[in-house]
Amino acid sequence: MISPTAWLEALSREAVDFYTGVPDSLLKNFLAVLAENTPSSHHVICANEGNAIALAAGYHLASGKVPLVYMQNSGLGNAVNPLMSLAHSGVYGLPLVLMIGWRGQPEQKDEPQHKPMGGATIEMLNAMAVPCKILSAEIEEAREQLKWSVSHAQERSQPAALLCPAGVFSEEKFQRSRSQGLASAITREIAVAAVLKQLGPADAVVATTGFIGRQVLAVMQDDSSIGQRSTFLNVGAMGHASQIAMGMALARTDARVICLDGDGAAIMHLGGLTTIGVVQPANLKHVILNNGMHESVGGQPTAAGAIDFTEIAKACGYPSVFRCEDPEQLESTVKHFLAAESLALLEVRICQSNDKLPRPNDSMTAMKQEFVETFNKRLSAAEST
Repeated sequence: MISPTAWLEALSREAVDFYTGVPDSLLKNFLAVLAENTPSSHHVICANEGNAIALAAGYHLASGKVPLVYMQNSGLGNAVNPLMSLAHSGVYGLPLVLMIGWRGQPEQKDEPQHKPMGGATIEMLNAMAVPCKILSAEIEEAREQLKWSVSHAQERSQPAALLCPAGVFSEEKFQRSRSQGLASAITREIAVAAVLKQLGPADAVVATTGFIGRQVLAVMQDDSSIGQRSTFLNVGAMGHASQIAMGMALARTDARVICLDGDGAAIMHLGGLTTIGVVQPANLKHVILNNGMHESVGGQPTAAGAIDFTEIAKACGYPSVFRCEDPEQLESTVKHFLAAESLALLEVRICQSNDKLPRPNDSMTAMKQEFVETFNKRLSAAEST
């Protein structure tokens, strides 16, 4: 495996001194060392991968240097537009080095939602004329690959990519850069349970990517009083849970739809709140569990510790907003939030949790089918009573 410190030194020798992107679990050991050793002016965690490409482009335009953009390969979807219409050699021709975590690598064990993108990653890069190499776990070979990526980007005036397989970076004991999250006495488990316990049998839940969806599974498994809910786990497509929930709410105005969102996911596609605020589906209840960190991919900080989701929601047109960070007020706040007769948003500030959480066992299509059947059955039962 590559020492993250040795890799950062190799980047420095190639005059790469600006880093931006969206954190990925396969890169977390390197990102921890990067955060420890790089000033915030030269290391920026972006809301989404497209933003990171544009930010890096601006840095190159003003400095003439080759910046590095890191991401999980799922983030290529967000990066396609600026890669093709901004950085491409046929447009502005901007030299960038992309460091991409290769989730769902063919022939490697991974979660179902990563496999389609894992198999398509190299083809996608080829289609965008972004040459790539698979990063070696041997530091000497990796240094040569890095030299190739920087020189190729400079000489051809285009992005070049290094695909990073699982386990390519070793862990270093002195890492101290993991975010501590927000100061709150509410855990993710307490927050999720507080919402689920107050829902009716006909209510539908859409849970966002990462630990929140897995926490929903854990709470339903551990608390028999909650029972089986009509729950859709958005295990991929980070940042889109709120739009899935709005689509459900518009299709079935006789159902109450609760979106359990995360701070990193909400920030990734924050513009979704503007659409919800304009359409104003009264049966949509939007919860953002805010711990100020990308916890499921390594604990890197988000911008959520410095912003107020309730004020953003009000500015976007949400008529009812609530906020809670006191466990003693959580139950009553959730009650008032769910009772709102209009579109509503609730921000719950939670602390970092280190729970071992279950993962879905069923196939994604089986989970979808179970949700559809349960959702319709529960609504039909509610209508007949």
